[in-house]
Amino acid sequence: MSSSVVVETTLPGLDVRRGKVRDIYDLGDQLLLVSTDRLSAFDWVLPTGIPDKGRVLTQIAAFWFDLLGEPNHLVTTDVARMPLPRGADRAMLAGRTTLCRKTEVVPIECVVRGYLAGSGWKEYQKSGTVCGIKLPKGLVECDKLEEPIFTPATKAAEGHDENIPFERMVDIVGAEAAEGLRRRSLDVYNRGAEHARSKGILVADTKFEWGRIGDELILIDEVLTPDSSRFWPAEGYQPGRSQPSFDKQFVRDWLESTTWDKNSPPPALPDAIAAKTRDKYVEAYERLTGRKWGKW
Repeated sequence: MSSSVVVETTLPGLDVRRGKVRDIYDLGDQLLLVSTDRLSAFDWVLPTGIPDKGRVLTQIAAFWFDLLGEPNHLVTTDVARMPLPRGADRAMLAGRTTLCRKTEVVPIECVVRGYLAGSGWKEYQKSGTVCGIKLPKGLVECDKLEEPIFTPATKAAEGHDENIPFERMVDIVGAEAAEGLRRRSLDVYNRGAEHARSKGILVADTKFEWGRIGDELILIDEVLTPDSSRFWPAEGYQPGRSQPSFDKQFVRDWLESTTWDKNSPPPALPDAIAAKTRDKYVEAYERLTGRKWGKW
């Protein structure tokens, strides 16, 4: 399967806001979220797309919304039921498009960590803490934590999100909302991680986004996908080293092996790297859902 330059989505008569990997169309009290095959790495959008990536992420998120039963923004992922403008390319949108309720987005990334990895591991090595939370001594890279921890971050329009202490979250959203978001985020993580574990996937960490409709807080954006989470295969899991993952790690590793300076436009990906990355996304979908990936 060949990788390709991503074709941008266009819906006649509708303005689009393009994120790094998604296109968002405003329909008034609803939004259309189109997950493209664009891939970002090291804060750059790559010139090469990953075939099926957008569809895989959309379908994994829809699976979780249904399984978890948490109040959420999803209306439908069936393009036949969407109020698309005349002339919209429904075949291109099929499988990768979410019609959802519009919310007032809570300006916090609700991160839950069940294992010691990534930036958490780096901080722990320096201070014995993760986002200011004191952890036991003697932990090693990728250790499972005694209990998952909630580590909020501020949402950044560009660049990296910034980890903040829970007290700062309280200042931003209020004590009642902060406590509710922490409790619900930990609950969703625990239930999702339990299902994933039964399918041979460890959810090392993940981030949730929440929105308000009136006084109701609901789950929005994508949930427990390889782009919003760190997924590891349970087989072969071994603390004390980095773990293989179900995401774009092949791409990051390849980019690190090149002469690219990360300050100029990135190079195109070899077809083999794009195909290998696509296969890991599809494998995550098939493991989690128990369904075979098909054609759209």
